[in-house]
Amino acid sequence: MKILAFNGSPRLKGNTATMLDSAISGARENGAEVELFNLYKMQFSGCISCFTCKLLSKERPIVCVIKDDLQPVLEKIREADAILIGTPVYFGSESAATRALIERLCFPYLNYADYAKSHFPRRINVGLIYTMNVPIELFEKVGYNVNFGRTRDTLGREFGSCKMIFANNTTQYDDYSLYEANSTREIKKAYRDAHFSDDCQNARQLGEQLASGKLFNS
Repeated sequence: MKILAFNGSPRLKGNTATMLDSAISGARENGAEVELFNLYKMQFSGCISCFTCKLLSKERPIVCVIKDDLQPVLEKIREADAILIGTPVYFGSESAATRALIERLCFPYLNYADYAKSHFPRRINVGLIYTMNVPIELFEKVGYNVNFGRTRDTLGREFGSCKMIFANNTTQYDDYSLYEANSTREIKKAYRDAHFSDDCQNARQLGEQLASGKLFNS
């Protein structure tokens, strides 16, 4: 079982990285081989709309042809048994690096002739981890369930079963007195102490499920 994991946060020890570490530990403890990529340490762009992957002369499946740090990783995904992506939420969406990854990853496998038939040759699981400052009470009110559901559906269509987990109301600053904020360090710490360990346990369980190789229930 080979899993490719992606940290879509610029912070290498932040909330997203911590939850990814939990998921990776769960996967490795269940026999999976996991390779982690920190997207903000790599040089790459999103899709440039060259449409090379849509040429009828190209043999499919085809990997994005842009030559940069991401291209060889996309080649590895062809042989992966599962994908794990962690991202913070910026302006109601995945981070820019995560969005770029998803564009480059999914578009070559999107079948323009029949959207229901992906060009990816197998069905594999995808795990999505989202961390965000937004409290759970506002999650649906601000439309995050719709936004992230769209990403889940895209990855599910091209690859297989896709499962999302979330960490809400995450701590962003070490010292809240130094930065703009709508909360205090004490309130944030109390919430984190009450919930973040459970969030990490959910991430660990996600890693275990990815390592099992069983497709998630739709």
